[in-house]
Amino acid sequence: MTQTGDNSKKALVDELNALLADHFALFIKTKNFHWHVSGPRFRDLHLLFDEQAIEIRDQIDIIGERVRKNGSPTLTSPGAVVRHTQVGDQDDPTLSAEKMVEELRDDNAALVRRLKNLKELAGKAGDNATDGLLDDWTDMAEQRVWFLTETLR
Repeated sequence: MTQTGDNSKKALVDELNALLADHFALFIKTKNFHWHVSGPRFRDLHLLFDEQAIEIRDQIDIIGERVRKNGSPTLTSPGAVVRHTQVGDQDDPTLSAEKMVEELRDDNAALVRRLKNLKELAGKAGDNATDGLLDDWTDMAEQRVWFLTETLR
C-alpha cells in the first residue's frame, strides 16, 4: 500500500473509532433520558428514546468490526470513548423533556455530519463495505433527527 493509501486508511479508522465512541456515548445518553424523562409526554418520549437507543446500540458492534476488518484496534475502555466522542455529558436527571429532545436532536445531527465525512474517507481508502454501511447509518441518524425535530414542534 502506498503512503497515501496508508494515510487514507488511518484517517478512516481514526474516524470510525470516533464514530464508535459517539455511538457508545449516545446510547448511554439516550438510555439516561429514557429512564429519567417525565411530564405530560412521558409515555411517547420514553418509548421514542428506547427505540432510538436500541437502534444506536445495534450499530456499535458493526462499527467496531469495521475497524477490526481494516486491521486496526478499536476503542478499549470507557476512557477511550470519552476521549474520542463529540457527544457531551448530561448528568442532570431533572432535565426537562424539551431539553432532552433538543440535546438528542443536536447530538444526532452532529453524528450525521460525522457520517457524511466518513463517506468521503471510506471512498479515499477504497473501503467499499464501510462506504455501503454508511448510507444506512446516515439514513437512520437523519431519521432520528427528523423525529426529534418534529417532537419539538
